[in-house]
Amino acid sequence: MPASILILDDESTLRTFLTRTLHDQGYETLPAATVADALDLVHTRHIDCALLDQNLPDGRGLDVLRALKKVDADLPVIVMTGYGSLDGVKAAIRQGAYDYLTKPVDLTELKRLLGQALETVGLRREIRRLRADQLQQASDVVIGRSSAMHEITHLIQRVAASPVSVLIQGESGTGKEIVARLIYHNSQRAAQSFIAINCAAIPEHLLESELFGYEAGAFTGAKRQKKGIIELADRGTLFLDEIGSMKLEMQAKLLRVLETRELRRLGGTQDTRVDLRVIAATNRDLRAAIETGEFREDLYWRLAVVEIDLPPLRDRVEDIDLFVAKFVSDFARLFAKDIRDVSPEALEALRSHRWPGNVRELRNVLERAAILCEGPEISLEHLPADLVAHHKAAPATPRPGAILPPGGVDLKRTVADLEHQLITQAMEQAGGNQTLAAQILSISRDELRYRLQKRRGAERQEA
Repeated sequence: MPASILILDDESTLRTFLTRTLHDQGYETLPAATVADALDLVHTRHIDCALLDQNLPDGRGLDVLRALKKVDADLPVIVMTGYGSLDGVKAAIRQGAYDYLTKPVDLTELKRLLGQALETVGLRREIRRLRADQLQQASDVVIGRSSAMHEITHLIQRVAASPVSVLIQGESGTGKEIVARLIYHNSQRAAQSFIAINCAAIPEHLLESELFGYEAGAFTGAKRQKKGIIELADRGTLFLDEIGSMKLEMQAKLLRVLETRELRRLGGTQDTRVDLRVIAATNRDLRAAIETGEFREDLYWRLAVVEIDLPPLRDRVEDIDLFVAKFVSDFARLFAKDIRDVSPEALEALRSHRWPGNVRELRNVLERAAILCEGPEISLEHLPADLVAHHKAAPATPRPGAILPPGGVDLKRTVADLEHQLITQAMEQAGGNQTLAAQILSISRDELRYRLQKRRGAERQEA
């Protein structure tokens, strides 16, 4: 599909010349003589690049530039101007113009700029698409059907847009780094770096040099300057995993960086300014660690401007089916196997397991099962023996039943009330999403909508 170029110029000769020339070059051309015509095209047609004259009879090209940027912030705009009107170009560049051309337009320069601009916007859109895919994949792992996870999702969306520090707390395997990446991908720093470090995985005597870097000669073996992780994260996001394992001396140095936004490399004599967002995570109870003197209270409050507490998987059993479906699909594709389902017995065993390793453990169990499975269905034989043995040894969960009272019941009303309760709960778990609620109830979306409308009609009649 050819790229579409908006050409806004009130000089009919130049507009016609550019329209024909670019059309012959294989572009789709959208000519406009006024700001009003250009704005109509902006809101009704897809535009890949724009050539804008600065001064028009009914306004300025900057008005169209602003409208284009509202529709697509990445869209490249090239401003056309006379030799004596370069002041307006500066304003256009400040408002997001890609570049400018002076009149009379040099065709060679125009073709070069168009090629560069379209290549740039193509790369930006591809990066945005890849980020969206990564974000969706991460969301699939973190976001479940439980009300707790829906609340966390909304919190992530709200906090991502702000520059504040975030502390993510939860057991090992609950997805703390995935949440951190979700915040990063939705933040204004998404175009900059995301640097993660596991504070528990680096020996104490090496952690300071890893975080702060060092100058040449700072210690034996320091032959050249090295920037630390904090400095490398400048303008981006720094993720400090397992912050609870950091020793008090290092906590004090980290606190200084967070308060002053400056750091000093080992062996250095000058401070370096840094601009970064810090997201920390821990599986420890930091408030308890403060009471025992193992964690600084002032650092805690500096990190925990916003706290996100991830519940363990055992407290959101309703999410297990969602994770099972995703992981089975992922591993079937990865191992090129025709695995389409999990047997009811195996699914019940997965639901009843306590999952001390949380989502990470569930993922590992299903990866193993997918490797062992040779047919279309994962069954008990593909699950770890201890998990199956524990499931079989557990007492059977009594099925909910109904007791008929001596005086009888209004069966239709009782069934209708039960249906209404289940639908209401499903809609709450799905956060109001009818498609997801229908999946929870194992009915179609159309059937759910019919039942909702039927209930509303009955309520109106009763009123």
